[in-house]
Amino acid sequence: MTRLSVNINKVATLRNARGENNPDVIRFAIDCEQLGAEGITVHPRPDERHIRRSDVTALKDTVTTEFNIEGYPSDDFLRLVEEAHPAQATLVPDKPGQLTSDSGWDVEAHLEELRAICDRLRRAGIRSSIFVAADPRQVRAAAEAGADRVELYTKPYADLYPSDPERAVTPFVEAAKAACEAGLGLNAGHDLSLENLEYFHRMVPGLDEVSIGHALICDALYLGIAETIRRYRACLGK
Repeated sequence: MTRLSVNINKVATLRNARGENNPDVIRFAIDCEQLGAEGITVHPRPDERHIRRSDVTALKDTVTTEFNIEGYPSDDFLRLVEEAHPAQATLVPDKPGQLTSDSGWDVEAHLEELRAICDRLRRAGIRSSIFVAADPRQVRAAAEAGADRVELYTKPYADLYPSDPERAVTPFVEAAKAACEAGLGLNAGHDLSLENLEYFHRMVPGLDEVSIGHALICDALYLGIAETIRRYRACLGK
């Protein structure tokens, strides 16, 4: 069964625009869980332009489903993760000022670095996931690095899906098979939406979790968060 993890970064972006606490990020996370989300994802960045360190601290005592913290694995980030002790830490290769994630790791080129980080997370009792392109070679390298899961970067799928769904999903099917063969769990995220999620879920085997933020929050502006979560869950067969 594929879990729906709601990325609440955009809610924090809206809150920060006024410098007050409206919308309340913590209340929103609780509401998402009560409405059927099976995880909460945050991506704290060094400039705290959306999720803040204080949000992470508050959420660690609030989230009752799976808490996933994603980000570039600097020492500051890893210390924050160890303090918050989420179910999962997703390692992404973002530069400090990057607007959004736009590629997966070249795991082979950073193998020893990522191996040390995965080992550190394992010793802390935190599941590790490495953000990668839909490339079986990088998936196998993630297993060699000691990751527990990979998260497939799905923007290329989302971009091609409207014109050629079958060609768009094929690399992800192959990457999913490589993950299964390597004994890795499988997550996916970036630009998944109500338009393309159902087909992706149907075609990609062994999908443990999807992490969705931007599209889901945009849909909630029109549909409301309760109906939006219901529709995303329906795309996952729930």
